[in-house]
Amino acid sequence: MRKNSIKNTRINGEVQKELSKLIATEIKDPRIHPMTSVVAVEVAPDLKHAKVYISVLGNEEEREETYKGLKSASSFMRSQLAKTINLRNTPELTFIMDQSIEYGVNMSHLIDEVNKNIVDRESSDLDE
Repeated sequence: MRKNSIKNTRINGEVQKELSKLIATEIKDPRIHPMTSVVAVEVAPDLKHAKVYISVLGNEEEREETYKGLKSASSFMRSQLAKTINLRNTPELTFIMDQSIEYGVNMSHLIDEVNKNIVDRESSDLDE
């Protein structure tokens, strides 16, 4: 099975959906921040490993605590995946912190700030 095959893409999406559900509803670890999102999942073609890209909307300390909480809950999540998704192998989960959402929010704020400055400058030019 090729890495970007239709079957692998479908498995990635299904694992992502199940992990999102587990993190939101099943895991009761207080270290895991409520604004935690599963951004993407890459399951290896042999189904033995999965990279889980996680985004946490919060500060660095909250990201660290969430990472530790997810790492400690990985065996529980893996067992739940085995129950809900029928795969030949249930992948070992590796969590990777992804800051793309936070980066996008920061860029959006910067763009808004620049646009506001342009509008303010244009309105002051009209006043003169």
